[in-house]
Amino acid sequence: MAAEIPARDLLDLVLDTGSFVSWDQTPLDSEPDEKYRAALTKAAEKSGVDESVITGAGEVRGRPVAVIACEFAFLAGSIGVAAAERIVAAVERATREALPLLASPTSGGTRMQEGTIAFVQMVKIAAAVAAHKAAHLPYLVYLRNPTTGGVFASWGSLGHITVAEPGALIGFLGPRVYESLYGEKFPEGVQTSENLYRNGVIDGVVPAPRLRPLVHRTLRVLIDPPAAPTASAALPVADIPDVPAWQSVKLSRRAGRPGIRHLLRHAATEQVPLSGTGQGETEGTVLLSLARFRGAPCVLLGQDRAGQSAQNTMGPAALREARRGMRLAEELQLPLVLVIDTLGAALSREAEERGLAPEIARCISDLVTLKTPTVSVLLGQGTGGGALAFLPADRVLAAQNGWLAPLPPEGASALVHRDTAHAHEMATCQGIRSLDLLRDGVIDAIIPEHPDAADEPVDFSKRVGLAISREIGSLNEVSESERSAARHARYRSLGFSR
Repeated sequence: MAAEIPARDLLDLVLDTGSFVSWDQTPLDSEPDEKYRAALTKAAEKSGVDESVITGAGEVRGRPVAVIACEFAFLAGSIGVAAAERIVAAVERATREALPLLASPTSGGTRMQEGTIAFVQMVKIAAAVAAHKAAHLPYLVYLRNPTTGGVFASWGSLGHITVAEPGALIGFLGPRVYESLYGEKFPEGVQTSENLYRNGVIDGVVPAPRLRPLVHRTLRVLIDPPAAPTASAALPVADIPDVPAWQSVKLSRRAGRPGIRHLLRHAATEQVPLSGTGQGETEGTVLLSLARFRGAPCVLLGQDRAGQSAQNTMGPAALREARRGMRLAEELQLPLVLVIDTLGAALSREAEERGLAPEIARCISDLVTLKTPTVSVLLGQGTGGGALAFLPADRVLAAQNGWLAPLPPEGASALVHRDTAHAHEMATCQGIRSLDLLRDGVIDAIIPEHPDAADEPVDFSKRVGLAISREIGSLNEVSESERSAARHARYRSLGFSR
């Protein structure tokens, strides 16, 4: 298990040298009895701080940030009335001063010496954090060893991004309490940062010395102003060859075709990977990240061809992770970029019982009503409801050999002809290729391949990144009301553009 990191040591690791300014005032007098007062005095002498939390502001590579850090050496980092008031005052000040907030809990939870009144303090802390996020200000959380109880179940679990130190004990009910209540030990390996990451509860496991670079990258995406929009030249339609749809289908399935990971590697100037729904689910079929393309910040949400196979397609958890990405984009007021590259949604009993179809519906509904700019890129295969869930954006681009269909052509052939031999005919007559989608108003532009993305993965990925940055820049110049009206009109008129 990880050793406890003192609060001041953590701030020294993260903040620029000499930049920290304390916001702490003398703690509120909780009117302790004699025994509790003695415990407070002893805790202060042991820890070198006057309460279980320290707050203030500093800089990370010159970027201002507010900080809240628990001190476990002070009564196990427990939160009573005085500590809660200090936290809330700091959150409220960060909100007033429009500062991003980094919170680092390490706590056994509620301070037992103060009882129920301490327990309910978690409500006002959570309310202050919610107001901070409602102001579209970043809230970042770094969980230290240990973080349990009401702290983990309130402000420790509300981050836009949440990571934890390696080997940390992170859980709701502390193992000692569990053993006392139930007469047996809590199962090994459950309440660890690594296990929570594997199960989609937190976004990553980060050693304390690596926290500063992570915060720096995150602030670069979230805080730095967008670069000047790239000159918006229309993508050439004349350069797109008029090839059969079935050829595009086959090329989109080539093993070497670049996907969203190539896009991030070769076209993104910054990236901060996220993971899971935050609610105990994760799938390898989608990828979620904060990113910049040529200086244009966004939340990137895409289907990962590297994580899919015929036996492993998008399930409900992937769609719930997608909806997390949509919420992040709206809360942080960032454009949302979606990448479509899917074999289709899962066909299984588990997917049905866990609400696959309702999650597709919610994704579509959330996306068409999102308040931030949206750009969708049909990068490769676009099969069924899984593709549709990522489609309805302000601007929709397609790779030359990208395609969109309600079923793969083989499936359409099986329905219509009761065999798969007519797949190439179905691909043609259903209008699934990029040129057909452009003609029908489903997409706005085509990104060329020279002649096939699999033969030029780096150049193609850079071309996609450039197209994304152009569209973000263009959409950022349009008001929210205008974007919303145009989006509604666009999808209201689909089917009348032939």
